Amino acid sequence: MQHIAIGDRHIGEGQQAYIIAELSGNHGGDINNAIKLLKAAHSAGADAIKIQVYRPDTITLKSSKEDFLIPSANAWEKYNSLYELYEYAHTPWEWLPTLFEEAQKLGVELFGSVFDESSVDELEQYPCKVYKIASPEIVDLALLEKVAKTGKPVIVSTGLANLSEVANAVSHLRLHGCDDIVLLKCTTAYPTPPEEVNLKTIPNLKDTFNCLAGLSDHTVGIGVSIAGVALGACVIEKHIKLDNSEETVDSFFSLTISEFQQMINEIRAAEKAIGTVNYDLTPEALKNKNGKRSLYVSGDMEKGEVFTENNIKSVRPGFGLDPKFKNQILGRRAKIKLTIGDRLNWDVID
Repeated sequence: MQHIAIGDRHIGEGQQAYIIAELSGNHGGDINNAIKLLKAAHSAGADAIKIQVYRPDTITLKSSKEDFLIPSANAWEKYNSLYELYEYAHTPWEWLPTLFEEAQKLGVELFGSVFDESSVDELEQYPCKVYKIASPEIVDLALLEKVAKTGKPVIVSTGLANLSEVANAVSHLRLHGCDDIVLLKCTTAYPTPPEEVNLKTIPNLKDTFNCLAGLSDHTVGIGVSIAGVALGACVIEKHIKLDNSEETVDSFFSLTISEFQQMINEIRAAEKAIGTVNYDLTPEALKNKNGKRSLYVSGDMEKGEVFTENNIKSVRPGFGLDPKFKNQILGRRAKIKLTIGDRLNWDVID
């Protein structure tokens, strides 16, 4: 049974799903909002909060050439170019000391998605106990080598990768010393239509690559994440926002804090419900064991009268004989006088 540890928290089969609140750029460029999100996510029950650690010039180029422009009909088209989008959405590195200090006060894990080698160097200055590789960076082998050599667990989103690219990423991480890998099923579409999620890939990732698997969920709502846990996801990542009062860069597919808390509550309930393979009556079910059918007298009978279809019947509750004995009883006689509602047992049958 495979497990990894992030801080004091063990992740894997038999453990609760590790719930990650993704802040992304939903702080709107205000550190106070970032701190509010961090505190609210912790209060809601998040196991960890994730930030995105890049600067616009570490993730793209400042260019007006067509390759770098955001096409029309894209959710972020108003930002015009990739550089402008990332300039607006990024989490300033100057915030990191404050954010990690706040996380330590709360006792919650804070970690980051890294997008180039400089962001790994930056996070190595802080108590960052796990790294995340976003879907577009899964093909950056130099970055994978860098995070693998930190000796920390690595979570990898697979939303833009084919099977071969996932295999290359996993083998490269292992080649450079990282065995604590979590692969996240992810669909890089915002928001993701539920029919494009393909949750059945989660157990397949686990079996194919012999590592833990989870879900980075970009759908609207909480149902897909809950279903993901039912299919074996040991990590759930979901974007959050404070509320619906302000529009932020990723708010259109993010959960409010109250929705995020509801998701966690429902995931915890689902985990309890998954249970084990069991055909025995549970303690609560045993309280109702006499609710099933049994044989009762359905018509008044004199002593010596023959049992027929007209005077015995299979009904609820279950204090009489099992209905399987009905054919053995038909044609036999009553030892005593019986009335409607009397239980049938062998003592009254001649």
